[in-house]
Amino acid sequence: MNHSTSARLSYECGAGDVPLLGKCIGEVLRDSAQQHPDHDALIVRHQERRYSYRELDQAVDRVARGLMSLGVQKGDRVGIWATNCAEWVFIQFAAARIGAILVNINPSNRTRELEYVLRQSECQTLILGTGFRDIDYVATVCELRSETEDSTRNVHCKTLPQLRNLVLLSDIAPRGFLSWRELLQSADLTTMDQLSARESELDFDNAINIQYTSGTTGFPKGATLSHHNIVNNALLVTYAMHFTHLDRLCIPVPFYHCFGMVMANMGCVVRAATMVVPTASFDPEATLRAIAEERCTAIYGVPTMFIAQLEHPDFARFELTSLRTGIMSGSPCPIEIIKRVVKHMHCPEITIAYGLTESSPVITQTMTSAPLNRRVTTVGKALPHTEIKVIDPQSGAIVPRGMPGELCTRGYNVMKSYYKNPEATLAAIDEDGWLHTGDLAVLDTEGYANITGRAKDMIIRGGENIYPREVEDFLYTCPGVSAVQVVGVPDKKYGEQVVAWIRLKEGSNLKVTDIQEFCEGKIARFKIPRIIKLVEEFPMTVTGKVQKYKIREQLIHELGLEPEVKSGEA
Repeated sequence: MNHSTSARLSYECGAGDVPLLGKCIGEVLRDSAQQHPDHDALIVRHQERRYSYRELDQAVDRVARGLMSLGVQKGDRVGIWATNCAEWVFIQFAAARIGAILVNINPSNRTRELEYVLRQSECQTLILGTGFRDIDYVATVCELRSETEDSTRNVHCKTLPQLRNLVLLSDIAPRGFLSWRELLQSADLTTMDQLSARESELDFDNAINIQYTSGTTGFPKGATLSHHNIVNNALLVTYAMHFTHLDRLCIPVPFYHCFGMVMANMGCVVRAATMVVPTASFDPEATLRAIAEERCTAIYGVPTMFIAQLEHPDFARFELTSLRTGIMSGSPCPIEIIKRVVKHMHCPEITIAYGLTESSPVITQTMTSAPLNRRVTTVGKALPHTEIKVIDPQSGAIVPRGMPGELCTRGYNVMKSYYKNPEATLAAIDEDGWLHTGDLAVLDTEGYANITGRAKDMIIRGGENIYPREVEDFLYTCPGVSAVQVVGVPDKKYGEQVVAWIRLKEGSNLKVTDIQEFCEGKIARFKIPRIIKLVEEFPMTVTGKVQKYKIREQLIHELGLEPEVKSGEA
């Protein structure tokens, strides 16, 4: 292939003068604590707690020693099921410091979803908060357990045989659980020398995190990430925003997601910047107040979060001029919203990032120096040390610039595997190391990428990835349901909403309200279809395949959701 032909094809390798770090997560935290010991590291406003980098490093050491005293070994899985709090950050870095694999669990998970994650990850230790919204975490765990207990520190669960330790983020814990206070007290049973010896055994290529991402078939898959994945993605994401230790990042996004754990928490630590946590879960007023009172220089969020802040009735009274940069990501970013963030939130260097959990997560990002029209109409260029190509999904050949195809990425950022799922791993990562994203993209002549659609049927509602098959499988368990098809339709507030077409069994008297009530408490609320339509049949091909795109088109028409035609430049 000659050079001129190559230049026309959709392939890029992000260049840059920033070298990759060959360090483990715990080592990066120690570096920042040594370089900036008295600098603000973590501010958790709803808990009224503040930690310098020295104090954060010490707190992480204590939790790490406590976990070792519970018998947590290198490679063991430690689940964290909680909303944003100081303890989440301690656990994130403590688990990494002892080589345990942190398993992130969605705070919205219900009984069915929790059981699957704990079982599939073979989780030995679960650390949990008291609850989230109407979910009582202790009651949920107790519902799963059919066990005998020989002490509060040794749980034998018949349904989850690997599970040994349950730690409650509270000073008092019921029978079968260890309290947070008791975990910290148990740290005295492990010395700093023992902790140092454990750290010396670690390698930056070791698996250190499992994050569950739903698939179009079956249950979620556990993307397994390494120290190298997480440290360097955080390094390069913050490089794109010119982060330094003087930056103060407001973090309203959830820690359980890559956006919070990698891009925010790890991103701050790798730069010795300040993490500012407004609340346990997103609240627009608390976020605005945190920006103003803590003089934050950066803000992260999905589009719905920015919309909620911009439309808050008291928005005008918050002083936001300290803002400089940030990231809008997690779902398609409306151009008009980005413009409003730049103008009204005084955030001239806001960036857009694109990626997925399997890529640690960011693949492309706009630089702060990019022209505004590029920052609002594209998802940027490949990050340094990151290869991307756009291929014909059928032939695998790289398509010409300006032509749509499937975006693939290769490099340090690609996950190690899906945990205990070799078939899915082979389907996602080809023999040459390319991760196939399943997203359709166009790469222009300057290397900017634009995501044009999804090769699969994933629904993104308010930054949450929802795969129709998972919801469909659950709805099939509802008595009286014969067939189900789930699709996403546009929604001004959340980006997309979940809609289900359902065919009932003959003689069934089920009503829409009966089906919605069946969902309550069994699957996460954001997965429950907002609209359910009872139908007699689905649009089918001559070979008997359901045509989901026709269902979606009909719903968009019936609900009056056709996109408005707009003119004018970005």
